Amino acid sequence: MTYDLYIGDRAFSSWSLRGWLMFEKFDIPVRTHLVGLYSGTMSEDLRDLAPARLVPVMRTPDGIVVGDTLAMAETLAERHPQAGLWPDGAGPRAQARWMAAEMHSGFGALRNDCPMQLFRRWRDFQPSPGVVADLARLEDLWARALNESGGPWLFGEYTLADVFFAPVAARIAGYGLPVGALAREYVAAHLADPAFRAWRAAGITVKYDPDPYDLPLKSDPWPGPA
Repeated sequence: MTYDLYIGDRAFSSWSLRGWLMFEKFDIPVRTHLVGLYSGTMSEDLRDLAPARLVPVMRTPDGIVVGDTLAMAETLAERHPQAGLWPDGAGPRAQARWMAAEMHSGFGALRNDCPMQLFRRWRDFQPSPGVVADLARLEDLWARALNESGGPWLFGEYTLADVFFAPVAARIAGYGLPVGALAREYVAAHLADPAFRAWRAAGITVKYDPDPYDLPLKSDPWPGPA
């Protein structure tokens, strides 16, 4: 029984990265379809998936269309209870859901000022006060979970909470954002993860002119493994 997943450009679509990791990290069979997010064909590409209008969106094996990563996460967890998408135990599971939901709805400054890009690390990027405040909140949330679980993932084993923060790790890496040692270790775990590396490797094969998120800054090579 195979799902269909519709995603945007891998190098830039943070929401699509979340959607794909939900399948890849938990061994749920999926066929992936690329939607023209930056080429302007998204509406046409999603026409048969109404009322979906954004990526990612999935179609279940029995034909149900589900959009929005939080709805997708809960649907997959409900359908695959043995896959370990959420942590074991009521307490960790509730905390993981809280963290994923806060990431889903918050951190607006970080999202707006630092759109995900997987090509390079911008040099001398100056975060705004809003981004600094978002980073402080992230470090608090991550430290509470990691200190309790012992890592390397937020709740020990990889869960949907880590799925939701994978694009955040990419933003911290891609803009050289200032975080402490524990957060840097957690970011490095994402960058070294084979699934994340496979996603990025596919994404950077596509070249863009102009680059959707170009900045008037010098850059260094991507800070994680190829």
